[in-house]
Amino acid sequence: MHVVGAKNSALKLMAAALLAPGRSVITNVPRITDIAIMAEVLRRLGCAVSFDDDGAEAAGGDGGPPRSCSVSIEVPADPGTEADYDLVRRLRASICVLGPLLARRGYVRVAHPGGDAIGSRGLDMHVAGLARMGAEISGEHGFVIASAPRGLHGATIWLDFPSVGATENLVMAAVLARGVTEIDNAAREPEIVDICTMLTQMGARIDGAGTSMLRIEGVSELRPVRHATVGDRIVAGTWAFAAAMTRGDVTVTGASPAFLEIALDKLVSAGCLVETRADAFRVRLDRRPSAVDVVTLPFPGFATDLLPMAIGLASVSEGASLVTENIFDGRFMFVNEMARLGADIKTDGHHAVVRGRERLSSAPVRATDIRAGAGLVIAGLCADGVTEVSHVHHVDRGYPDFIADLRSLGVEVERATAPEEPAFTL
Repeated sequence: MHVVGAKNSALKLMAAALLAPGRSVITNVPRITDIAIMAEVLRRLGCAVSFDDDGAEAAGGDGGPPRSCSVSIEVPADPGTEADYDLVRRLRASICVLGPLLARRGYVRVAHPGGDAIGSRGLDMHVAGLARMGAEISGEHGFVIASAPRGLHGATIWLDFPSVGATENLVMAAVLARGVTEIDNAAREPEIVDICTMLTQMGARIDGAGTSMLRIEGVSELRPVRHATVGDRIVAGTWAFAAAMTRGDVTVTGASPAFLEIALDKLVSAGCLVETRADAFRVRLDRRPSAVDVVTLPFPGFATDLLPMAIGLASVSEGASLVTENIFDGRFMFVNEMARLGADIKTDGHHAVVRGRERLSSAPVRATDIRAGAGLVIAGLCADGVTEVSHVHHVDRGYPDFIADLRSLGVEVERATAPEEPAFTL
């Protein structure tokens, strides 16, 4: 199974292109709904956005069309300054245009973001950090309005929590600010390293990417570049857990196992045989998995996006597992759907106790977000009978051609068009 570029990186790389007038090209971008929505956000800001296939090497196991593409973004000298609600409500990542537009134009008006229903994710750290850099920020009629008529300046910023979104917005704002900005308790995710790599290629001066302390020395201008998106560790992790849940044997390429060290270690504890290479790994299991406890934490901890897969694994494991969610207060919203499949789950605050069963039972269930949708589909593979998962447009936002990938692994799966699915395509 080949994994293409990370959604959580590609979306922010597209926003970073706003920092330099001219044509930037981002390759290894997943062909998913969220990318199409971000492209439209950029078009409404005055950019010309086009897509080209990456080539046969990005195709899925069924030999179908490429799962990834190259995105060309032609940024005007004066991009627009307003991101409308009708698009921003579909995609929380669109808030990441706040930092680059404020740095480029000195003014930006962005609607409060929407996105997955996984709990409250405020903008307090974004706002506080930009304010320390000299921005004046207010809110009205559902919009965040930020201005810096005299430009942004360097500042020392401490994040209360290593927020990925806040780190990205502040870094993109700081690269064009006067002086030096230091961000302490910054996020350390591979996607942060990826955006810092692209910004450095554009001419930014950034030290400390991948650590909790970032130091950014502002420059007067940046240049457009060509950059390849880092492999998607969450999609890779999804297939790893699917192999364990179904007692299968899956080799995943295109994503570094170093980005999944704790997740793969949990699978070893569950009884899996895990083999790793530089940009690939293999997961095998020929018996019922053993129960393991999981605690989600910021990177390098266990990723919150893999929590639905961890609960799925626990649901079919031998013994009881304690799963603790420390990132999003609404991540357990899908648990009721897992219970419809026969999973024995009891939640208490940010803890879930899961007692494994030999088999789950089929039922109609509803995807509540990207990762929950994928997790429910994988859980359906462990159930007797036919499981129907609705609202799978959520899955389209994070997994390119999920159905074809499942079929390439031997799964009997069909998809019916549903009226709730949005029309955005690449």
